[in-house]
Amino acid sequence: MSITSPGYGITIRVEAKTQSSPTSLITAAIVSSGATLTALDVVESHHDRVVVDITCDTRDAEHANEISAAITAASPNFTVKKVSDRTFLMHLGGKLEVASRVPLKNRDDLSRAYTPGVARICLAIAADKSDARRLTIKRNTVAVVSDGSAILGLGNLGPEAAMPVMEGKAVLFKRFANVDAWPICLDTQDTEEIIRTVQLIAPGFGGINLEDISAPRCFEIEARLKELLDIPVFHDDQHGTAIVVLAALLNALRIVKKDIGEIRVVLTGAGAAGTAILKLLFISGLKNAVAFDSKGILHKESPSENPMRAWLIENTNHENKHHSISEAMQGADVFIGVSAPNIITEANVKSMARDSIVFAMSNPDPEIDPALAHKHARIVATGRSDYPNQINNVLAFPGLFRGLLDAGVSKISDEMLAAAARAISECVSADQLNESYIVPSVFDPTVSPAVSDAVFAIATQGK
Repeated sequence: MSITSPGYGITIRVEAKTQSSPTSLITAAIVSSGATLTALDVVESHHDRVVVDITCDTRDAEHANEISAAITAASPNFTVKKVSDRTFLMHLGGKLEVASRVPLKNRDDLSRAYTPGVARICLAIAADKSDARRLTIKRNTVAVVSDGSAILGLGNLGPEAAMPVMEGKAVLFKRFANVDAWPICLDTQDTEEIIRTVQLIAPGFGGINLEDISAPRCFEIEARLKELLDIPVFHDDQHGTAIVVLAALLNALRIVKKDIGEIRVVLTGAGAAGTAILKLLFISGLKNAVAFDSKGILHKESPSENPMRAWLIENTNHENKHHSISEAMQGADVFIGVSAPNIITEANVKSMARDSIVFAMSNPDPEIDPALAHKHARIVATGRSDYPNQINNVLAFPGLFRGLLDAGVSKISDEMLAAAARAISECVSADQLNESYIVPSVFDPTVSPAVSDAVFAIATQGK
């Protein structure tokens, strides 16, 4: 794909002789090389030379090098002094900090915030542990836990490499729901060690968000922690994705005027996200789906190594077909991909039912080029921010945890997940809804409160 992205944004500092018309020549070199120019600033000016900072979005790291070379080649009067990667600059020193919520201006403040006054708070909590929610940060704090075994689409890179993603997750919690979250990256991929470690740190948190833990271990880790802990445990790669997919599908079906109980779905990627997606869709009325993993379609003779896999085999492919993806796509209403790049073709999409829906969510490269899918599908969504209809978990998890924490619940139910999805879908009004806008923007200020309210209402029913 040849699309530039802010994720590969760079700033190039160029020194140029003034007689060479530097700004126009540099701009031309950048545009002709396929970059997207976003800013040009003169940072130094002298009678014989200028120093210019050019900020642009590129396709990837190699493209950034090509841009630099193109500027140098544009004129012998140009010298590239420095190329700065804006994404790396943003991450210098990390993306989080701790800030005090109380003043510490004098001895009185110190005596209440710390010793001797704090001892009274400790004794109160020892007498009634439930007071920890009222008298500490517990009621508003989430642990974002990863072992680095399945980082984004990059694979098993380890706990240190997981930190930037977990930091980013914590930033999103704060920005969109004012939830204080903290990255916990564990130097183990042993299932029992992860479960025990999270159990040990749980008293300091109001919720656990599991992230980027590979399947099938993630299923057991989540299930066991749900049994052991009295705070909500949520695996975002599974349920966050499922919530937003359901929200997007509900609105897409409104456009094409199809009923969820009557459509046929083809899903690729029978792992954590794929399983959770189909479970939530079936809870919401879906009846007919087939699922593919890297070895092919799941059928009754497929091996079931874990309970989630067994659930998929039991609940999909009711006719026990042994189809290829191409055969399964023929006449299908919906394709959902959480698998790998370029595994379906334009011909596959063309063979789908009228007014078809394609959710190609593999990141960074989808299961099919969206431009090809758009030729035949009525509605196309991806996981990328540079295309319309981004299926983005940030629509779900901040508001979900805000509602869970405010309600003080210990377990997350399927009804809460479905309510969150409906709340997201309803943030797109009838006047806004169209083929390129089936989910709200992640910056829509109504989304997180709507999700929080919906979850809170389910959680407090009957109280």
